[in-house]
Amino acid sequence: MTAVSDPAAIVTPFAEAPGPGEALEVAENALWTRLPLPMALNHVNLFAFADAEGWTLIDAGIGTARGRLEMERLLAGPLAGRPVRRVIVTHYHPDHVGLAGWLRSVHGAEIVTSRTSWLYARMLVLDEHERVTPETEAFWRASGMSPEVLATRLSERPFNFADVVAPLPLGFTSIGEGDRLSFGERTWEVRLGQGHAPDQITLWSLDDTLVLGADQLLPSITPNIGVYATEPEADPLSDWLESCARFAALSEDSHFVLPGHKLPYSGLPLRMRQLAETHHGALSRLRRHLKEPRTAGECFVPVFGREISGQAYGLALAEAVAHVNHLYALGELERERRADGAWLWQAK
Repeated sequence: MTAVSDPAAIVTPFAEAPGPGEALEVAENALWTRLPLPMALNHVNLFAFADAEGWTLIDAGIGTARGRLEMERLLAGPLAGRPVRRVIVTHYHPDHVGLAGWLRSVHGAEIVTSRTSWLYARMLVLDEHERVTPETEAFWRASGMSPEVLATRLSERPFNFADVVAPLPLGFTSIGEGDRLSFGERTWEVRLGQGHAPDQITLWSLDDTLVLGADQLLPSITPNIGVYATEPEADPLSDWLESCARFAALSEDSHFVLPGHKLPYSGLPLRMRQLAETHHGALSRLRRHLKEPRTAGECFVPVFGREISGQAYGLALAEAVAHVNHLYALGELERERRADGAWLWQAK
């Protein structure tokens, strides 16, 4: 995820986030809590809404041993006294769907999500590999992954979705664009975002100013817009920019956004402009950079403003591919396959 240079214009009433096992009230019948993540972005936000029948939980955290332990602390602490009767999974990424199956099988919670998210999550949980697949290796080579990183990854057991996502039992409730849900003494309208994850759920209250923004409406970072071996020719950045334009038209200064990461905030119209401008700026720099032929792996500086290594390298490479794919889809680039399998991209 990419840092945004001017987050100070976005206003939050919270000086800090809730600690482990804690929850803060963000609105009537609404609690904000967090679960830890084993990565640089070290948390995911969860929001719990109270009804007479129990809690509706927005997202389910990651299914690591620590994630489950912290979820159990929440269920025994600030969420005690009411059952979790429903978990709404905003999108299929592991930090959001990880414990949804556990909440279903152990606590009987209904799983509600988009059909696309359900199918992706269910498929990936069942798709385990002990070695990197030939398709993934070919994609990494085509992207220009550095030889050192490639050698390391080919020697290791790859990440498997099932490593951090609990098994998903059969049966869920599908929701889509324009549907309405009732929880937390409010009626909510579903708006689907694209680009970071297909058919990502955002929820807009029809009774007050709350917006559940998931990873589509983050306050001070932009979500990863990446291309992967599953769909190497995809153009998710086009989907992202289209979603930003749609949400900008819905945004009002009065909206109070409860995001998937970082702090709840207001200032959504400005934030929507920032989220689009971040990528427009990267594309402008990339056009200049590609006056000479380069691989996607050689495009980190124009896209992110710096070279990237370590844990974030894979996400950075996926996002660099998304940016060159977007310019290629616009007809602005041409490409040629290098002898080692990497695509060389160049402005026309």
